[in-house]
Amino acid sequence: MKALMVYPEFPDTFWSFKHALPFQGKRSAYPPLGLLTVAALLPSAWEKRVVDLNVRPLKDRDLEWADVVLVSGMMVQGPSLRGVIQRAKARGLRTVVGGPIASTTDPNLAEADHVVEGEAEELISILAKDLESGSAQPHYKAAALPDLTQVPVPALDLAEIGKYSAMAVQYSRGCPFTCEFCDIIEIYGRRPRTKTPEQVCEELTRIYKLGWRGRVFLVDDNFIGNKKNVKKLLPELARWNRDHRKPFWFLTEASLNLAEDQELLQLLHEANFDSVFMGIETPVAESLKETTKFQNLRKDLLESVKLVQSYGLEVMAGFIVGFDHDPPDVFDRQIQFIRDAAIPVSMVGLLSALPNTQLWRRLKAEGRLLRESLGNNTLLDMNFIPRMDTQELLDGYRRILETIYRPQEYFNRVLAYLSRVGTAAHMPLATSDLLAGFRSLWRQGLLSNYRKEYWKFLAKTLRRHRRSLDKAMTLAVMGHHFFKLTGAMTAETESQACFEDSKLIAEAPLPTP
Repeated sequence: MKALMVYPEFPDTFWSFKHALPFQGKRSAYPPLGLLTVAALLPSAWEKRVVDLNVRPLKDRDLEWADVVLVSGMMVQGPSLRGVIQRAKARGLRTVVGGPIASTTDPNLAEADHVVEGEAEELISILAKDLESGSAQPHYKAAALPDLTQVPVPALDLAEIGKYSAMAVQYSRGCPFTCEFCDIIEIYGRRPRTKTPEQVCEELTRIYKLGWRGRVFLVDDNFIGNKKNVKKLLPELARWNRDHRKPFWFLTEASLNLAEDQELLQLLHEANFDSVFMGIETPVAESLKETTKFQNLRKDLLESVKLVQSYGLEVMAGFIVGFDHDPPDVFDRQIQFIRDAAIPVSMVGLLSALPNTQLWRRLKAEGRLLRESLGNNTLLDMNFIPRMDTQELLDGYRRILETIYRPQEYFNRVLAYLSRVGTAAHMPLATSDLLAGFRSLWRQGLLSNYRKEYWKFLAKTLRRHRRSLDKAMTLAVMGHHFFKLTGAMTAETESQACFEDSKLIAEAPLPTP
């Protein structure tokens, strides 16, 4: 059989980096690792082709070639996913949908022939056999969480790796914590499962042999969820990188309790990690308690960030407004914390009730749900009735974004971060990095409406942080994305229609999980 595997397009969000990628001559941040893993699990006799719509369009000849179309994505990719399904079905092709979106009742799935819910490792052989015999079922659901030590190396050769700004490797699935708004623990469980160090090194070797040099993203939702195992991995990661003359530097996502373990911080530094994304969420203790994010209450938040930064790690962070316990001054407190913590890349979003989470179930029981989430927490929209006045919440959210992504404010945070960070991971410059630097000087330094602030920033960097010029330029380019996106978001002057009609859930019932 000929399997066409399609990854839907992302809308323009903080995570898309669509306004920064052109500086590097790239089309997307990371390859579709889930689809590439599924490709490796499909029968070896099958022919496979991967099309990432974030990299290139789906062409008629792709559909003419295929016998079946497999699509995977997240909720935020729903509209694009639906378009793929419709094009495939118009040509009489069967469609199979998987990924996180398959664990929801998203209406964009309605026209799919087959939906695969959950992790697919133990289902693929059954699905493939049923597709070959023409007896595939409408719905497949994983009965158990798979053992990751049996997961093969993703079929990375099917990806157009030169179109991405970083490669992706998954080490673990699951998270031990209980954050009320999080769907990760619902989909992947609270017992973090890991691959072996040998598996990870094998994947790195495959990436290396494909010619990749540069950034590698350990895409785990909480890389340190299983601290015992990750402490076994990191020395092997450091050894592999040294043996190959440090072709890679790494970034990942981790819970804030990383700051409680200086041994782990040192291991990350030695393994050439230079960035970590953390879910800080809010400096309001009552809101953290509300969402059961108790791991963020064990140490002072600001001191935790500073400690992580002292090991050469740039802290990127997620923040949320819209909790029931958020006080009226939450917006000022968020702004001040982001400023004091010197976190340039601060992803601030409105709270969203994702399907089948603890938050979703609570709000449904309280009659406060309005609709299914769109999976994009940067929209000026919410899918539930907040405790705070809606307009006050939206106005405060806009004010946070307008403040933290004002060019002068952003560049000041970058300079503060560069002053605070310890010895950073070594990052050899690739051709794309040099191109990004030249394009930054042209587009930001000459053509932008913030060129004055840009040149002041570069002058201060050269005087104070010359050895970190490459990191400063990278963050300047990322800043361009945030400036553009924030400008578009805050241009909206009115709330979404859902706040004009706060009907109770009983009037517009949602499906029961």
